[in-house]
Amino acid sequence: MTNPPTDDQPRVKPADVPWALTASDKHERAFLAGPASRLQELARVFRIAMECIRGFRRLHFVGPCVTVFGSARFGENHPYYAMARDVGGRLARIGATVMTGGGPGLMEAANRGAREHRGYSVGCNIRLPVEQQPNAYLDRWVTFRYFFVRKMMLVKYSYAFVVLPGGFGTLDELFEAITLVQTGKIDSFPVILMGTAYWAPLLAFMRDTLVPAATVGPSDLEILTVTDSPEEMEKLVREALFASRIAIATRPRRIRLLAES
Repeated sequence: MTNPPTDDQPRVKPADVPWALTASDKHERAFLAGPASRLQELARVFRIAMECIRGFRRLHFVGPCVTVFGSARFGENHPYYAMARDVGGRLARIGATVMTGGGPGLMEAANRGAREHRGYSVGCNIRLPVEQQPNAYLDRWVTFRYFFVRKMMLVKYSYAFVVLPGGFGTLDELFEAITLVQTGKIDSFPVILMGTAYWAPLLAFMRDTLVPAATVGPSDLEILTVTDSPEEMEKLVREALFASRIAIATRPRRIRLLAES
């Protein structure tokens, strides 16, 4: 039997987590390592600003988008991959741009479904040593250094969120979207969980623990729609796009002087 780690031993080493940042990823590690010199902090502000500007320029004209979240770890033969592929195809058929995290697994499946139905497919990728190479079904993508900038882009251009089974990253993105809707930071766009069996324990925790503890209200759970039906998902997204048609129709035009091709 292995002895538990002592207080001076890391419980999880970077080598045990192959997708964790490595020592060569100096900027991200230093950014979250506490205060630095004023000059270094100023340089980071500019670095983050440039990453935001690059994302804005790449994604300014790709909408209307629907963001599909899901795990990078489900392979092509998994039923969830087929579900994500169907989701991407249906979104493309109703005229939505399919936006994902740009990586493999269910992100790839959603982009693939969109491509197969002649839809437009974009990805907001993240720099990681493994697991997160841009998939082969993207028409356009942008790779980010910072998770929080990437999450902003995944939300900023979307009129609905479809959440397929996933792990910590997917849960992070899910609760980001829920919190933004709950607090009125974004409109009440649909947040649709696909895969009722997978999400049932999480929903039970919200219903049986969070609501009785009054940390969320019963009405907050109404933000979520949980379904196994691609048809229901398609209907909800179609309604969201129709409700947002004025905002979609008034998107800005390209300006040649700004090299907006």
